[in-house]
Amino acid sequence: MESCAQFGLWVVLILCLAFQIQPNYGFYLPGSYPHNYDVTDELWVKVNSLTSIDTEMPFSYYSLPFCKPEGGIKDSAENLGELLMGDRIENSPYRFRMYTNESEIYLCQIQALSGDQFKILKERIDEMYQVNLILDNLPAIRFTQKDGYFMRWTGYPVGIKIEDAYYVFNHLKFNVLVHKYEETNVARVMGTGEGAEVIPVGKEGSSEKPGYMVVGFEVIPCSIMHNADSAKNLKMYDKYPSSIRCDPATVAMPIKEGQPVVFTYEITFEESDIKWPSRWDAYLKMEGAKVHWFSILNSLMVITFLAGIVLVIFLRTVRRDLTRYEELDKEAQAQMNEELSGWKLVVGDVFRTPTNPALLCVMVGDGVQILGMSVVTILFAALGFMSPASRGTLITGMLFFYMILGIAAGYVSVRMWRTISFGEQKGWVSIAWKAACFFPGISFLILTTLNFLLWGSHSTGAIPFSLFVILILLWFCISVPLTIVGGYFGAKAPHIEYPVRTNQIPREIPQQKYPSWLLVLGAGTLPFGTLFIELFFIMSSIWMGRVYYVFGFLFVVLILLVVVCAEVSLVLTYMHLCVEDWKWWWKSFFASGSVAIYIFLYSVNYLVFDLKSLSGPVSATLYLGYSLFMVLAIMLSTGTIGFLSSFWFVHYLFSSVKLD
Repeated sequence: MESCAQFGLWVVLILCLAFQIQPNYGFYLPGSYPHNYDVTDELWVKVNSLTSIDTEMPFSYYSLPFCKPEGGIKDSAENLGELLMGDRIENSPYRFRMYTNESEIYLCQIQALSGDQFKILKERIDEMYQVNLILDNLPAIRFTQKDGYFMRWTGYPVGIKIEDAYYVFNHLKFNVLVHKYEETNVARVMGTGEGAEVIPVGKEGSSEKPGYMVVGFEVIPCSIMHNADSAKNLKMYDKYPSSIRCDPATVAMPIKEGQPVVFTYEITFEESDIKWPSRWDAYLKMEGAKVHWFSILNSLMVITFLAGIVLVIFLRTVRRDLTRYEELDKEAQAQMNEELSGWKLVVGDVFRTPTNPALLCVMVGDGVQILGMSVVTILFAALGFMSPASRGTLITGMLFFYMILGIAAGYVSVRMWRTISFGEQKGWVSIAWKAACFFPGISFLILTTLNFLLWGSHSTGAIPFSLFVILILLWFCISVPLTIVGGYFGAKAPHIEYPVRTNQIPREIPQQKYPSWLLVLGAGTLPFGTLFIELFFIMSSIWMGRVYYVFGFLFVVLILLVVVCAEVSLVLTYMHLCVEDWKWWWKSFFASGSVAIYIFLYSVNYLVFDLKSLSGPVSATLYLGYSLFMVLAIMLSTGTIGFLSSFWFVHYLFSSVKLD
């Protein structure tokens, strides 16, 4: 018991270090924990990594010659998910005072751009990098107008190139939307009659000025030609001597090697009717709701079509044959057994051990783990527990649920192994160990290869070495032991008894008119048809920098996908059995798992036609590498759905009638 307690303490310690669990705080929900600022309270802007849809490689904000805070650069508290996403949130010199408008604020002066600084600035402008600022956990938002439509962007570009000249945005015009802090006021009435006076009571019974909450953060970047000589003797936050007129339609600060650059900003506060719970609506505004509903309707049509086929198989074919068989006497049954056809002929081979049974069991176990993680994570996200306001919680939650569900992976893989090996317990530890290392091992190999590319590019998207150590500790200290524990329970659980005996000599499979694997590969088009519309929004969120928060739609699509995969695999398994093909094990897995092939082809199509501006072989390799990682996870989860549904169907089919 003492050793178990020590192991439990180590698990809790590693989880606290990895996920930065703080006992004083609960879940963050949109609209919770508003921060009340009094007038003239200081607000500090934070900076995140520079991002670009052209390269998909984030870089540190201070990799460019920008002004640094007086107290030095400090990292904000980061969790595991933020680090894996490439976020590097740091402090900045931009300082505001609540509800205090200020203009012509001098920030700093870069004395003279060196050759390297000039070169990297030009590269970042060419690659359309965006600066991402954060105030009170709200990203800076920028509005532009084109063809009469207002377009919303997060962040602002580093600069712009016009006719071979590079201009940097060295003046920022901030507009902070605030809402008066809403708190139940207690009033006391003093005096009598017409002279009664109502005095609001604040803290400790004394009246005080109302505070404000930040509900919006907008930025307008401008390129201003400053006089470097007039800024020589200025200190940070001093008043710039000349008036500054910020016009986003014009640019006036070209950058040249050896030329100084002066940075300034201005700030205005605007009282808004937006309330605290609604302040994220501008970022999470759901666009294309009709398209999401069309996606669900399309999936329902596919499900209805397949359900009709399954219903026909069960009611008109299987049940009819079973009913006829049960109504016959013993002599008629014996005569009918001699005239069997279709699926009844493979009764002695249908449960014959498949090729590579250990690999099949391991893949099914890992598929259960990934599917369970997806369902639980999306459900929690749909309920609001993983808001974008709390950065990194989605990835952190996925890792947490994946590790915990290692118990399910070990249990399913070992119990399936014992079922296939007719109750043999020998070798269950090996199966559980392989289940714990198969998918994580492949993922680790892919991510390590991609990480070397990011390290070579000095990108913040590269996973730090310390984080690599943490991930390995999580893998071998939590995930692997939990998977082996699940395997232990799977070894102790009774194996599933086959309803019929397996012949010693395998039956020869008749030659088919067309390859059976061709039908299996084509079956993936139906599950792909249920999710390809939602897949577009997910891809746009990952690679185009758009916020995806319609997890309610995604959860419904996931449930529909599970149903379609089960139906597709079930129908194809029955078709193979009807043509006396008893090798259904792997085919049932890949009948639904082949959807991964079409998703990968769609990813290539998205790269060619939607990410046309993606520049360089490194960026394309990163994109394809992450797509391969995603496709592998989808293949294991969807293949598991198909295999388990087919296994249940075959077991039910042959347990309903006794055939010699």
